[in-house]
Amino acid sequence: MSRRRSVSHWGAFSATVADGRLISVAPFEHDPRPSPLNDAWPEMLASPMRVERPAIRRGWLNGDGGRARGDDDFVLVPWDEALDRAAAEIGRIREQHGNQALFAGSYGWSSAGRIHHARTLIRRFYNTLGGFTDQTTNYSYGAAMAFLPRVVGVKNAVGASLTSFATIRDHCDVMLAFGGIPAKNWEVNSGGFGQHRYESFLAGVAGSTRVVNIGPFRGDIEERFGCEWLPVRPNTDTALLLALMHVLVTDGLHDRAFLARYCSGADDLIAYIDGSSDGEPKSPAWASRITGVAAEAIVALARGLPGKRVLVAANWSLQRARHGEQPYWAIIALAAMLGQIGLPGGGFGFGYGSSNGMGNPRYDTPLFGLPTGSNVTGFSIPCARVSDLLLNAGQTFRFDGDTHVYPKIELVHWAGGNPFHHHQDLNRLREAFRSPQTVIVNECYWTATARHADIVFPATTALERDDIGGASRDPFILAMQQVVPPVGEARDDYDIFAALAGRLDVGEAFTEGRTSSEWVRQAWEQIGARLSERGLEPPSFEDFWQAGYFQLPEPRDNYVMFADFRDDPETHRLPTPSGRIELASAGIAAMTDGAQPGHPAWLDPEEWLGADLARTWPLHLLTPQPARRLHGQMDWSAHSRAGKVRDREIMQIHPEDAAARGIAEGDAVRLYNGRGACFAVAGLDEGVMRGVVLLPTGATYDPDGTSDRNSNPNVLTRDIGTSELGQGCAAQSCLVEVERFDGELPALRVNRPPVQHERGTAG
Repeated sequence: MSRRRSVSHWGAFSATVADGRLISVAPFEHDPRPSPLNDAWPEMLASPMRVERPAIRRGWLNGDGGRARGDDDFVLVPWDEALDRAAAEIGRIREQHGNQALFAGSYGWSSAGRIHHARTLIRRFYNTLGGFTDQTTNYSYGAAMAFLPRVVGVKNAVGASLTSFATIRDHCDVMLAFGGIPAKNWEVNSGGFGQHRYESFLAGVAGSTRVVNIGPFRGDIEERFGCEWLPVRPNTDTALLLALMHVLVTDGLHDRAFLARYCSGADDLIAYIDGSSDGEPKSPAWASRITGVAAEAIVALARGLPGKRVLVAANWSLQRARHGEQPYWAIIALAAMLGQIGLPGGGFGFGYGSSNGMGNPRYDTPLFGLPTGSNVTGFSIPCARVSDLLLNAGQTFRFDGDTHVYPKIELVHWAGGNPFHHHQDLNRLREAFRSPQTVIVNECYWTATARHADIVFPATTALERDDIGGASRDPFILAMQQVVPPVGEARDDYDIFAALAGRLDVGEAFTEGRTSSEWVRQAWEQIGARLSERGLEPPSFEDFWQAGYFQLPEPRDNYVMFADFRDDPETHRLPTPSGRIELASAGIAAMTDGAQPGHPAWLDPEEWLGADLARTWPLHLLTPQPARRLHGQMDWSAHSRAGKVRDREIMQIHPEDAAARGIAEGDAVRLYNGRGACFAVAGLDEGVMRGVVLLPTGATYDPDGTSDRNSNPNVLTRDIGTSELGQGCAAQSCLVEVERFDGELPALRVNRPPVQHERGTAG
């Protein structure tokens, strides 16, 4: 037996290997609370769902134009044939239709490694060919990425540089946690990491701070921490925030000096809050009708804030809704009204509880990835607008203040992601994926995206190659040592793209004469140089590789976001038009032709419990991240399936809502609306607000007409942007109905690979 070290997006571990087979994994010795998700690796490496050989869809070989994508058989072919055909298609489309007709998609979660990072590799490859249609922002907090720089001048207010949790523990009196601080989200972090610190974060903060979980689900903060719960209707947080500010303004408790010195547009916002601009005071009584929170509770909460050190925080999920920019803007405004921004333990922050490491000290861990080069087409779409791109060629769309035109996409190449997990309205995405001439996918497993491809390249997992992992908010740089040989004929993404590049006469530009192993050594040289600049002594590559990790020292300071700006707002002006925090912005209003007001505002999200549509679809569906996997990864593992009943996800519903529908604990249910339907099993939970149901994302999409045989809630969610400014994912604005399902649940097809034929045996 031998031991290897590696890391995944849910933490570092060591692996025991015998005869080329992974026997078991053990947690990283420096991880205080390791995740059980890594225990699935021995099973998943040898899963029958692995893509083991290059495969080409039978209908594509017969020239069917994509009509059967997602329902077709595959023909197994040699690597050279698959590469030759793919390279020929890329070259043909590029020559006949131009580089903008090539759409290269990736979401970057396939590997924690920096060299074998699929999103980097696919961009590098297509940029060597002269560019392509790319994606910008992300599904997690895309609206905030576009929006926050226009309000506070920087993007890092959404996770990258949050005020440290030690500072919160030591200085914060009240933490308003909109969307809670869910433990399950702390299991994972992009890039891999060495330490899970959720327990120390929340136990420390809850022990010294009044923490209020504001949202429709009590479980977004575990009850054992003794935090308060303020139930509020989904998508109505902005109305609550405006009412809190109304109390402060009416009582004269807002910090006028802070607003005058550090903010722009406060008078316009106050005119909206007190109703002088539109005749509607945003009072607690007004907000109560929208939010479902008693007016008296709003007043009491507001009056308990002045004179205290208050941190107003929000999970990323808050802005994944129609007009999702508004609650974030209103949170910044409330923090400004309290005069707390830039103070230890005060102000605002977005992302605590959304991913591991949020609130960790600022290690600024130096990492290295392959340069992607320049995309000379200069064109990209917002990440969540994939279906719009594929279905609306020639149509215009607005994003981030500009007007763009969707090009006609003839070829899609996807690597390192599964849009049939992330995207909304999967029936629409399925239609969209049938529109290009060719779809190519690099994949480790037979995901729904691989099943909708024409050419499928089998890719290695992170445990089948060498790499270096780490995250900027974690003190460990981690060796990712190849644990087992590649399964079947799987190849590294790097080698797949290098082979395609060679066939398209850009091989040298892509590889720069290096193998992936040589790039791993180059990465350590770059990391070591940056460590040396800090006065640290990095080990040689050989010593690092043998040790398996390098640990950075703890930073001396406890970071406070915007502390420099507060100390001297002239020297440290924000990169906004005013140089200050923009509580009102004529520019934002102008960018959306007035559809987005020039200050935080309550805007009807169209699908919510106060809409007319709720008479038809009376339940608000929320789609949180799953507790037993990362996104849709490992969905077939025993660990993931142990959290299901009859191979379906558990839908949480309040007992009274269940009783009104004749639903009991453990009953099969069907969720449906005008877009589609899916199945789940009912779990009754008094910690779910009345009128709300929760169904986690990540169940593998198994289409049957407009229905999903499985429990994928994205057959129900609406494919629309947060606004014309942010164009983020709006999945959390979704109304449905639920009924008890008394028949036999439909048999799943996606728990086994698609039919695959040897060359010459396909019918």
